[in-house]
Amino acid sequence: MTPTLVVLIVGIVVVLAAVYVSWRAGRLDRLHIRLELAKEALDAALMRRRAVVLELAGSRLLDPATSLVLAAAAHEARMSGPEEREHAESDLSQALRAAVDQERFREKLSEAPGGQDLLEELDAAVAKVVYARRFYNNAVGVTRTAQRRWLARTLRLAGHTEFPQFFEIDDNPPEAMATE
Repeated sequence: MTPTLVVLIVGIVVVLAAVYVSWRAGRLDRLHIRLELAKEALDAALMRRRAVVLELAGSRLLDPATSLVLAAAAHEARMSGPEEREHAESDLSQALRAAVDQERFREKLSEAPGGQDLLEELDAAVAKVVYARRFYNNAVGVTRTAQRRWLARTLRLAGHTEFPQFFEIDDNPPEAMATE
């Protein structure tokens, strides 16, 4: 082989390697953007659920004890810090299940003026939390896998970003909502 041919082959290999590394870095960047968007969507869904629960609690359509339990759980979820957030959101899910799964809850609420609209809003908010959390956790899994690859670790393609964490809460909808 002539020296020119060797230099040409080495140059092509270097260019291909640079293109591949650039592609991997771009993919990792796009995954981080997707992760941030999913986190914002999850935050919005959780905030919307808290707002609907507070609206339900303050609607005077429920008995005072149920209203107090729902309002307290929603307030605790809203005021919780990052360390307690998963626990507080799970507590809100459990309080919501306890309230909605009461005997004839949906029938009584839908008969009241404005109750049917509130039920529909609550159903939508609860479903959005489930979907947003799944989407976020999926984005976390894909991003973590990409960050673990040897090329990403070796060349620090993720920079100094933190390793994303899953958001694990009890977001099972009330049985009365799941059956309809």
